[in-house]
Amino acid sequence: MKINDLKRSLKESTKEDLIKSIVDLYKKNDFVKDYYTSKYGDGSNLSILIKHKDIIENEFFPDKGDGRGRLAVAKKAITEFRKLSEDKTSIAELMIFYVETGVKYTDCYGDIDESFYLSMESMYERALKFIISNNLLEAFNDRCLKIVNDTTDMGWGFHDQLCEIYYGYADE
Repeated sequence: MKINDLKRSLKESTKEDLIKSIVDLYKKNDFVKDYYTSKYGDGSNLSILIKHKDIIENEFFPDKGDGRGRLAVAKKAITEFRKLSEDKTSIAELMIFYVETGVKYTDCYGDIDESFYLSMESMYERALKFIISNNLLEAFNDRCLKIVNDTTDMGWGFHDQLCEIYYGYADE
């Protein structure tokens, strides 16, 4: 079905049918539930932010067993949150949280592989660009610098790359 076909069908529906359809979607789809909570909730994205932070945390540090460390799952939480929220501070929070959790994971489980570090470096750079472009450095600078400092003894040139990224953006 194309968008125009959908619009035509929706225009032909009664208000009650539309409400019923949206309620059904809300009940069946977590993303739709989060979307409407974000749009019509109390104005705070805090519960949705916490949910997405929990997804990231659980991927690295589940309540039971060892973390699976699936980067795609953790990054999807960020991508999904960005579709739900326009709050720049919350978006930056989630991006930095991802890197902090990755650093903690490395510290806990030892040296990971190069693709893991490349993903962390990439997200760290994206986060810093985002933070600076939205004038949020004052709010996040201490955490960004702590990430660099916490990686001093980590392999794969991880610390050096994070230093280069941090000082390349934060010193400007």
